[in-house]
Amino acid sequence: GDILTDEHVVSGATAVEVTFQDGRKVPAKVLGTDPSTDVGVIHVNVPSSELHPIQFADSSAAQVGDPVVAIGSPFSLPETTTAGIVSQVGRSIQAPNQYTIPSAIQTDAAINPGNSGGPLLDANGHVLGLNDQIETNNQNSVGEGSSSGVGFAIPSNTVARIAGQIIAGHAVKHAYVGVELQSNSSGGATVSSVQPGSPASSAGVQRNDLITAINSKAISSTNQFIATVDNFAHGDMITLTLKRGGQNHNITLKLGTRPASSPTGG
Repeated sequence: GDILTDEHVVSGATAVEVTFQDGRKVPAKVLGTDPSTDVGVIHVNVPSSELHPIQFADSSAAQVGDPVVAIGSPFSLPETTTAGIVSQVGRSIQAPNQYTIPSAIQTDAAINPGNSGGPLLDANGHVLGLNDQIETNNQNSVGEGSSSGVGFAIPSNTVARIAGQIIAGHAVKHAYVGVELQSNSSGGATVSSVQPGSPASSAGVQRNDLITAINSKAISSTNQFIATVDNFAHGDMITLTLKRGGQNHNITLKLGTRPASSPTGG
């Protein structure tokens, strides 16, 4: 009876209720959430015969132009289905605790308030991601943003990994380097600031360093750096290859545990 949704959908909830397609309403318990990826898991006690899990797709295989379908309850209209394509992959979006969620999937399928936590399905009907947020200049009468054709979904690979930890009863902990990065750097990830007392600070990483590799794996962008670090566990040792003053340096550091919220708001 485990159901996946967005963290911001159930954040602060004192009671959660799930409505099934036949109209039956069942109370649910929040098993856990992860504000760093905006993933939440709730649980309902119903017979397994009433549950119909949907298979996950491999979000890393998504390509621009792939057809997708979003399902949700925009503006309290349940079971609404909208269609579109994958507009782009590898986007970065902001998590509820101000960290960055990497590898988000951008789509032009209409996503509006009430779509959050619903699935973004691929052409096989598999979950490619969880609908999460939109970029818009349009607002409705109560100030909520509405679709401008630029929506984002949390990638299914991230959702499956985080939800698996929550369902297993483990506390979700993310690896932490302690750097803020420029959003538009090329040829690597450019450090714009280093958090005092962080693993990066202790290892000697400096402002304006260009990180080009992690453990000899090339890093070409900020998004790739964040996604790569998140695949490690706190306590792991990694080696950063960086350019400073025209010279390459290798710096080894021990990853820390990400604080509850971003110290810099990004």
